[in-house]
Amino acid sequence: MADALKAEGNKAFSAKDYATAIDKFTQAIAIEPQNHVLYSNRSAVHAALSDYQQALDDANKATEIKPDWAKGWSRKGAAARGQGDLLAAHDAYEEALKLEPSNEQFKSSFNAVKRAINAEAQADGFEGDPTAGLGGMFNDPQLIQKLASNPKTSALLADADFMAKLQRVKENPNSVGEELRDPRFLQVMSVLLGIDMQFGAPPGGADAPSGATEVEEDVPMPDARPKPAETKKEPEPEPEDEEAATKKKAQEAGDAEKKIGNDFYKKKQFSEAIEHYQKAWELNKDATYLNNIGAAKFESGDYKGAIETCEEAVQEGREHRADFKTIAKSFARIGSAYEKLEDLAQAIEYYNRSLMEHRTADVLNKLRAAEKAKAKAEKDAYVSPEEAEKARELGQKKFQEADWPAAVDAFTEMTKRAPEDPRGFSNRAAALIKLMAFPQAVQDCDEATKRDPSFIRAYIRKGQALLAMKEYNQALDAITQASEHDTTGKNTREIEQQQQKILEAQFSARAGETEAETSERIQNDPEIMSILQDPVMQSILQQAKSDPAALQEHMQNAQIRNKIQKLVAAGVIRMGR
Repeated sequence: MADALKAEGNKAFSAKDYATAIDKFTQAIAIEPQNHVLYSNRSAVHAALSDYQQALDDANKATEIKPDWAKGWSRKGAAARGQGDLLAAHDAYEEALKLEPSNEQFKSSFNAVKRAINAEAQADGFEGDPTAGLGGMFNDPQLIQKLASNPKTSALLADADFMAKLQRVKENPNSVGEELRDPRFLQVMSVLLGIDMQFGAPPGGADAPSGATEVEEDVPMPDARPKPAETKKEPEPEPEDEEAATKKKAQEAGDAEKKIGNDFYKKKQFSEAIEHYQKAWELNKDATYLNNIGAAKFESGDYKGAIETCEEAVQEGREHRADFKTIAKSFARIGSAYEKLEDLAQAIEYYNRSLMEHRTADVLNKLRAAEKAKAKAEKDAYVSPEEAEKARELGQKKFQEADWPAAVDAFTEMTKRAPEDPRGFSNRAAALIKLMAFPQAVQDCDEATKRDPSFIRAYIRKGQALLAMKEYNQALDAITQASEHDTTGKNTREIEQQQQKILEAQFSARAGETEAETSERIQNDPEIMSILQDPVMQSILQQAKSDPAALQEHMQNAQIRNKIQKLVAAGVIRMGR
């Protein structure tokens, strides 16, 4: 249900129906209060409405539930930026980039916040700093790494003259003003600030890198501030650097091995599949390949091996910032392996971990099945005929001492220790009747006869409870069932006495009624009306008008006798005494 509400919320957000979107996400949160994505989505809606405090509260909740989820930190950055807290926004976007360094959207937002901070600093004049704070950027501990990783500036690191100037500026930041005449420093500042300072690009390059925003599963992040009105020229794609080319080549090689492994997997040649999945992993550190190895080991029956490999997939996936869906698959497969090993407690734990990463119907169903199986196993393990007999003896002792609550407790223990023994339920019904818990007593009698349809004592006790509830017709039915199962006649006297009590109670209940009141009561009694509408009973009653003795003959049939007794007790048939 939460997933369905989330989808409705996303749809409403896309249609700019923000009130509906907030309502749907709020309903979903009520169902799944630990689902970080739902808080993130609602934060985005609040930000779209410029309600930045609510957006910040939801973003804080998302990062509290899942601190290693970059999107939550980006939501926090957007909310803080909307409130004008640029330093908090800077820190939040910085945390998001630590988790997803290649996310172009986070980079763009982070650079925009840095430019806003610099602009505010320049507006304040940077008293005592003639360079308006520009020199401070050259003391960045990652300065050399940033320059080396950018094609525009990497070549400068081999220039001894430039490196000497760079060292002077690091030692005396106020000297940067003198060096700004050197276009190479403008080039460096352009890279560090992430802005185009409008000077010629190096041959074969472009002014700025382009990057497509990765498609997210949840609601897109809205702009926290209005965009400038000016139109910028679309930057041309920057030439692929050597590192990116190497990474792409490794991925292609790994995927090629994975494809071969998949072909073997489909043929159930799991050892060959594992060999190629392992090659894929050696070529490209993608946790998906480890998951595939785990799947092949699982299918081949190597459940412990599958667990070890999928645990490695989780560890490597965390280190290489794998998608949360990949981590969820690892946890789910570990859970399945533990279930095969009949360790249901561990299976349940890992299914829950999988659902914390990403909720799917398949894993949710596995979790519920495992929980149900664990409960059954625990219940079965509790069964003990010896302990059941001890509980029965204790219950009888407490019953004789008139300690009815203790008797109920003892017989309850008996039902757990011997769940198929009807005596535990029937004995507990007797104690419940003493406590005037009649509906519960009726339920226990039904449980007893469900296990043994010929358990006469349970029928008699059911009749007693129904009589106390003034359910006379049902009480007569219970006594009739007891009579039908009393093939030896051992309980005939008790059954007849109980039957007489019910009939007398029913007569007493209608004593003093007028004929009109009796007629109205009969018409409002569906069971009596059903008997009267029975064609067989209509024929018998019609025959009895001319031949009363025939009624006695028909009463030899237990079912007919029971119906006639109900009609007599209800006042439909009046018999002489």
